[in-house]
Amino acid sequence: MNLKQFGAALAFGLTSFALSAPTASAFCGFYVAKADTDLFNDASKVVLVRDEDRTVITMASDYRGDASEFAMVVPVVDIPEREQINVANPALVDHLDEYTAPRLVEYYDENPCEMRKLQRVTVTASRMPEPVMESVAMEAEDLGVTIEAEYEVGEYDILILSAEQSDGLITWLNQEGYRIPDGAEDVVGAYLKRGMKFFVAKVNLERHSGSSMLRPIQVAYEDDDFMLPIRLGTVNAEGKQELFVFAITRKGRVETTNYKTVKLPSNMDVPIYVKDEFGEFYKAMFAHQTEKQNNKAVFMEYAWDMSWCDPCAANPLSRSELRELGVMWLDEQGDQIDPIRPTPRPMRSRPMPQAVDAFVTRLHVRYDGKSFPEDLNFQVTGDRENYQGRYVLRHPWRGDYGQCEAAGEYAETLVSRWDKEADALSELTGWDVEDIKQKMADGGYSAASVGVAPPKEKKKWWQRLWGNG
Repeated sequence: MNLKQFGAALAFGLTSFALSAPTASAFCGFYVAKADTDLFNDASKVVLVRDEDRTVITMASDYRGDASEFAMVVPVVDIPEREQINVANPALVDHLDEYTAPRLVEYYDENPCEMRKLQRVTVTASRMPEPVMESVAMEAEDLGVTIEAEYEVGEYDILILSAEQSDGLITWLNQEGYRIPDGAEDVVGAYLKRGMKFFVAKVNLERHSGSSMLRPIQVAYEDDDFMLPIRLGTVNAEGKQELFVFAITRKGRVETTNYKTVKLPSNMDVPIYVKDEFGEFYKAMFAHQTEKQNNKAVFMEYAWDMSWCDPCAANPLSRSELRELGVMWLDEQGDQIDPIRPTPRPMRSRPMPQAVDAFVTRLHVRYDGKSFPEDLNFQVTGDRENYQGRYVLRHPWRGDYGQCEAAGEYAETLVSRWDKEADALSELTGWDVEDIKQKMADGGYSAASVGVAPPKEKKKWWQRLWGNG
């Protein structure tokens, strides 16, 4: 089957119309904080497992509220069979989110007088009765709408709809309680002109557990094109939308082909106080970086072989979890190693053994109809270089800086280091560097705190030229 452009959460912009770097060096340790998708309101999460023309898409809704007021509308090209649709455990997507999240790590300086090698410690960072359905089908037919298929999948009732005109489809959906927002006609019409159909899902309360959280919907399909429609999600959006795409392949990382894919700045030292404000830091940094790219870039936040991590914000996903997400090639390749068991880190001169041939890429995009007028097109690359969004805290040694000559020299290097950390944080977030330095000083990270005279203001080059400055 050819289920082209299966839509994903981007239709999640419509879920509430309900019946409404550098390669990170390997190091041991533990993470202190992570920047996961929970930091963002109305964030859609999509998992794409891709191998050749085979794709499994998992669409996780962040909808919270009355299940009777949830609906999803997603454009598709062909009609999926019942066996191609599934509901997943939401913990799968949460685990993948945690595993790939940008992270904060810590180092601790040793006593410089002891002349020991610097030791690093990282801290983590009901279907209707038949007569009623017949009546509905007749009304739909009158409007040029055809119900191509209908399924019961878990707690969801699913319809696959085709239509002759967008106004007929929208009229029918509105009559059925799907309150389509104003402005949807053009977008829906554009998909219909391409011969696409619509996958419509709503919760059947008789089969629903009563939980306020809804399980992700999965669809397996085959198609030469690897893409994700996002235009539908901008119709009733209040402002920009947050989208996280977790792409799993066996070849390497995934990138967009019709938009610029940019690595989020990484491996930068930041002030200690960021530990208590990591969520705010990450949101400000992402906003600032998107603005620097004119709001038209897709950011890569993580790209790594699934068999290991360093540092680990969460364990790699197990074989069974990967299989549930749709990694179809595991059984085909006969891999017997379970990555939930930590793989010992080898010497750096030796390659890391691949316990499971699965490479995950985490992409983050903030979009609206103006900045992202086209759907997202992807390609699988052969690039298996590991990358992670990682930010470093370096705790200074706090002792007697007059204890030895090395301690005094160390104290002087701290002042320069802290200035660089302030500059880095300002560059990442756009925050005022003087405000950052003042906050650092309030926390005890300044020249005065280590008994070092503040550096003299550097003369301008022309002041030094003739010695009259």
